[in-house]
Amino acid sequence: MSNRTFVVGVGMTKFEKPGGREWDYPDMAREAGTRALEDAGIPYEQVEQAFVGYCYGESTSGQRAVYGLGLTGIPVINVNNNCSTGSSALYMARQAVRGGLADCALALGFEKMERGSLGVKYTDRTNPLDKHVEAMIAVREPEASPPAPQMFGNAGREHMDRYGSTADHYAWIGWKNHEHSTRNPYAQFQTEYTLEEIKNAKVIHEPLTKLQCSPTSDGSGAAIVASERFVDEHDLWDQAIEIAGQALTTDMPAAFESRSCMSVVGYDMSREAARRAYEEAEVGPEDVDVIELHDCFSANELITYEALGLAEEGEGHKLVDAQDTTYGGRWVVNPSGGLISKGHPLGATGLAQCSELSWQLRGSADARQVEGAEVGLQHNIGLGGACVVTVYKQPA
Repeated sequence: MSNRTFVVGVGMTKFEKPGGREWDYPDMAREAGTRALEDAGIPYEQVEQAFVGYCYGESTSGQRAVYGLGLTGIPVINVNNNCSTGSSALYMARQAVRGGLADCALALGFEKMERGSLGVKYTDRTNPLDKHVEAMIAVREPEASPPAPQMFGNAGREHMDRYGSTADHYAWIGWKNHEHSTRNPYAQFQTEYTLEEIKNAKVIHEPLTKLQCSPTSDGSGAAIVASERFVDEHDLWDQAIEIAGQALTTDMPAAFESRSCMSVVGYDMSREAARRAYEEAEVGPEDVDVIELHDCFSANELITYEALGLAEEGEGHKLVDAQDTTYGGRWVVNPSGGLISKGHPLGATGLAQCSELSWQLRGSADARQVEGAEVGLQHNIGLGGACVVTVYKQPA
């Protein structure tokens, strides 16, 4: 029996500023889920299992979210893996199909967020990031800036100190992703800024300004994952995109023992997940055409260039100098605008990345289309920690 797996339908909502639209998470999920089902051309009754991701919500919000699509009694599994929640749901849907437990599974993610920087919800128990924070402050003195930009900003500072990248490199990444988003109707921000406006925005944590940081967002994304048999039976080859390689990794000793802020924010997880995903897909970074990576902050995009093998260690900023990660360069990274400009509703982000890459490999990304895209790479990371890297291909 073939264990090949395919994304046969995707859908997402426009990402919105929290409170900017009168809707709740069941509305978001119904909109994204319905679009994915319509894209696949199948009814909800064909779905055998559902994996539903979110970070902020009650324990069975996943069930409530998909009940707007149908009441079929299928297993619904709630997923929470911080910022990599959406791609973790996708990983589990693929596992179910690849393992022969289902021919068709739904991965859906949503988030209804509060405005402002992320804070701690539960103060009467161990913070899951306590070891990460301890590892960071063992290297750099804590500052008054919010925790997430401080952690990723310190990773950027470390790269600057070690390898010679500059604040201008990070600002360019912010400029690039905002420019890309002007072509994405789903993006929370669709404003083109000048490089000077990116650099002169409010400083959140050096070298990061506000326009180099992902915002809190409301929204949802969904993907239908199917077996080769299902694709055949429903004649879905014209739109099927193969998940050719995928890996989910968690923290390794380097995160806490290497005295490296880059390791604290998941560099080693990303590198290992990429290695495994490339190996399964039988490709290398040189084979990839289009990439959606986790640019929660511009610093993370730059260090992730190296973790994904797009550049040698310490040379990520050389891709910026060559403008090799935008249209006309070696790869187009974050054609959607990325988290920085498309938005970052935590549970939905990984499925929005999946949607974008599916559209790109189908050749239906409209004004964002990367010419000749045949292989796509997705990187989604959550501190605490989990990283999912996925390789997509046009099916042979």
